[in-house]
Amino acid sequence: MLAELRTQARNRVPPEVWDYYEAGSGDEITVGEAEESWRSYRLRPRVLNDVSVVDLSVDLLGTRVASPFLVAPMAFHALAHPDGECATVRGAGSAGSLAVLSTRSSRTIEDVVAAATGPWWFQAYLMRDRGLTEALVQRAAAAGATAIVLTVDTPYVGRKNKVGGVRFAVPDDVYLVNLAQHLLPGAVGRDSAEQDPSMTPDVIARLADVGGLPVLVKGVLRGDEAVRCLEAGAAGVIVSGHGGRQLDRVVPSALALPEVVQAVAGRAPVLADGGIRSGLDALVALALGASAVLVGRPVLWALAAGGADAVETVLRTLADDLRHVLAVAGGRSFGDLDPGMVVPRHG
Repeated sequence: MLAELRTQARNRVPPEVWDYYEAGSGDEITVGEAEESWRSYRLRPRVLNDVSVVDLSVDLLGTRVASPFLVAPMAFHALAHPDGECATVRGAGSAGSLAVLSTRSSRTIEDVVAAATGPWWFQAYLMRDRGLTEALVQRAAAAGATAIVLTVDTPYVGRKNKVGGVRFAVPDDVYLVNLAQHLLPGAVGRDSAEQDPSMTPDVIARLADVGGLPVLVKGVLRGDEAVRCLEAGAAGVIVSGHGGRQLDRVVPSALALPEVVQAVAGRAPVLADGGIRSGLDALVALALGASAVLVGRPVLWALAAGGADAVETVLRTLADDLRHVLAVAGGRSFGDLDPGMVVPRHG
């Protein structure tokens, strides 16, 4: 199904938009390895368990969702579909999922909330004007976000050779609408809205205090960094290499996840993204200790191919696939999974 959606999406968006969505940093080594790394594990299934009823629901910081497949934060959904993020959240909610709205959304927080049919989180960058970040976090909290996702792996924008380096020329009718009302006219791209490369862990507690919401830190690939985030006030971490878009040759999430889970030691939820393309991929992540997984590019493919309905379909299809493989592996819920159920291919 995903291959068909990918083809449909590629045929429906301009070539430069396709390149922007698909591009990775540098030689795009990480982009390819992100998917392959999940497939490098092998399963050790359980048997003689009653799996006639399978429960995929998960509790994430007090929010119960029907499926562990979340929509990752991504910029400019309006490049894929006229309804942009509004269509994405409609589809996610209908599928019983949770969407993470990007700071770089092409639809306002308020418009997205009006379209939402399920829970959502807000993704934030720490910008040079920290007051701008805080204003967005407060705005998201007031609109009903239940958590903040702080992305920390982008002190500078990664170089993407496929799209001519660092910058992508966004069409005039697609822009950073959530930043516009906080900046002077014509200043949406000015320095104050750029990521702040001086970010340190103290910002985690600050944003939690400003928004009154739990903060998950996204972009963690090391156990010691995960602990550092928790000690600074993080309510959870997301193991992520930014889809291979920031720094090439970083360790894939599938290989980083066990170290992070071990370091966190059950003190907070650990989520993962990067290359998740099937129920089996998600099963591996959940067995390794992830509480949920985030899906990026496949959601954009679906959005481009068929709007909200296609987003719902792809998320439901992934969930159905996971329900099947979880049962065949001997699990009734994710509580039946443990790291001993998966081994490296050559382990």
